Amino acid sequence: MQSQEQFLSVVTAEEAHRIFREAVPHAPLGAETVPLDAALGRVLAEDVTAAIDVPAFDRSNVDGFAVRAQDTFGAEEQAPVFLRLTAEVIHTNVAPRVEVTAGAASAIATGGVIPRGADAVVMVEYTLPKDGGVLVTRAAAPGAMISFAGTDIGAGETVLHRRARLTSRETGVLAAIGRAQVRVYRRPRVAILSTGDEIIAPGAPMALGKIYDSNGTIIADAVRELGAEPVRLGIVPDDAKRLERVLREALDHDLVLLSGGTSKGAGDLNYQVVQKLGAPGILVHGVALKPGKPLCFALVGKTPIVILPGFPTSAVFTFHEYVAPMLRAMAGLGEEDPLRVPATVPMRVNSERGRTEFLLINLVRGSAGFSAYPMGKGSGSVTAFSNADGFIAIERNREIVEPGEPVQVTLIGQALRPADLIFIGSHCTGVDYLISRLCERGWRVKAIAVGSQGGLAAARREECDLAGMHLLDEQTGVYNAPFLDDTLRLVKGYGRRQGVLFRPGDARFEGRGAEAAVAAALADPACRLINRNRGSGTRILIDRLLKGARPPGFHVEARSHNAVAAAIHQGRAEWGVAIVNVAQPLGLGFLPLVDEEYDFAVPKTRLERPAVHAFLALLGEPEARRGLLELGMTVAGAP
Repeated sequence: MQSQEQFLSVVTAEEAHRIFREAVPHAPLGAETVPLDAALGRVLAEDVTAAIDVPAFDRSNVDGFAVRAQDTFGAEEQAPVFLRLTAEVIHTNVAPRVEVTAGAASAIATGGVIPRGADAVVMVEYTLPKDGGVLVTRAAAPGAMISFAGTDIGAGETVLHRRARLTSRETGVLAAIGRAQVRVYRRPRVAILSTGDEIIAPGAPMALGKIYDSNGTIIADAVRELGAEPVRLGIVPDDAKRLERVLREALDHDLVLLSGGTSKGAGDLNYQVVQKLGAPGILVHGVALKPGKPLCFALVGKTPIVILPGFPTSAVFTFHEYVAPMLRAMAGLGEEDPLRVPATVPMRVNSERGRTEFLLINLVRGSAGFSAYPMGKGSGSVTAFSNADGFIAIERNREIVEPGEPVQVTLIGQALRPADLIFIGSHCTGVDYLISRLCERGWRVKAIAVGSQGGLAAARREECDLAGMHLLDEQTGVYNAPFLDDTLRLVKGYGRRQGVLFRPGDARFEGRGAEAAVAAALADPACRLINRNRGSGTRILIDRLLKGARPPGFHVEARSHNAVAAAIHQGRAEWGVAIVNVAQPLGLGFLPLVDEEYDFAVPKTRLERPAVHAFLALLGEPEARRGLLELGMTVAGAP
């Protein structure tokens, strides 16, 4: 009987991990640009910002008539309101030329551009024809049946962050903003070969002593699932010279994987051949694992070679424990998660009786489990489906889902891995920057922009890790701190300047102070505002400026500072309120209004979470502080 050599040195599982990580950089391999058609499944190597608004114009959601909502107030079937028709019929792909004035309406098709002056669309089903006009039988609220420009995506808005894996949802977003190419991380190329005289390919005739090569298929598919490219090199018999030739040819790949032949027993050739390939050679041979003790790890030049145990269970276990983290890092990819989760809705949800409603939601984990936040976007939204974690089905005979009611969430995609950090609160480009830096480091971050007040409420319910806010207590003149209770801790963020944005050369604004400019704007009925979403700190600031006035555009609510700047730059509005750094890139005028403090409320129960520690540490890093300064923020003690 031939003698069997012993393992070179059995190391602990932790030591094996350390050796793996020190020998092979657990980082993306580099980036490349690919066409959109080839981007599915790839991992973003850049933050993607929108160059256009989506939709790019105010559009009708239905066939009907573009009207001024106030002209329809009081309309009922028994007391219809007559509106005269303009001479214009607005089809799709047609630029309106006639303004809708008091008492008028323009016929419009689904997808048609909303004409100036109109702020609602009445469905054709709620009208009756009459000579020279229509009778409206149901009143319309401002904004009814309209998708406003930029309400889905605003020009300049960050729509996808680096390290995101591109599914059909993300590629849809890229297509919607007109991206024909995208920069992604290079896929690791992994050479895979099976060894042994007893191994045969699936489909070959079975014979005594033979086994089908299941490891090759398992490992190749696991590699593919991780975003890498498997290169199958077939089955190599127990022939040292042939195995050495195949392995030397495989060294031009990013990783080489074998299975079997590593137990140092008679006939186990793999480790012996690998040892001859070059320096530094075998680094680990034997790990204190069950199953998986025969694991062997080598490095030839810069190419890692891993010899997995021959038994399938051991091979799969050690692959996912040691190889998968390496491949995920090389591909810029994270892990995947489960398929269905129970949750509760944190707010009242209304549904239309008579049809089943599928409601897209965001999942956030609170102290009592998952909460399902409705996305609040219509069927035309691209980002709703992209950003949603899943959906709930509301039965056709239900009109209301009450707050706290349990629901079952069907996840979109294969599984859900809860975010490491959940941000809910006021939108800010400074927060976008900080989140991007965290994502770059491998943290999974979910951000939901609901305004300062909405974020504060979520923090009190322990549904988020961070609530971004800029709320001023008018009695004390202090930002944010007066609004916190003893369950929350205030984390100081940074300063930012809010003001009135306008197009240069506009005499109503140029050379004036902010309040005087707003007064001039309110005195001109042709001067259109782009407003902010209710619940945001900026909306509170705007309402204070308006003092009860309702200028044109008041009901058009942008959900980000970028969207405000884009609307003014494109001529869809004359003025709005936003932070200074979104005005500068578009060459807009800026009238300072207030220097405010943007801070973070953290539930005390979440202060010790690793991702919260990572965020707080990031806030104090000189590089991050310099980045905030470059964005136009002010940071105390910044270099």
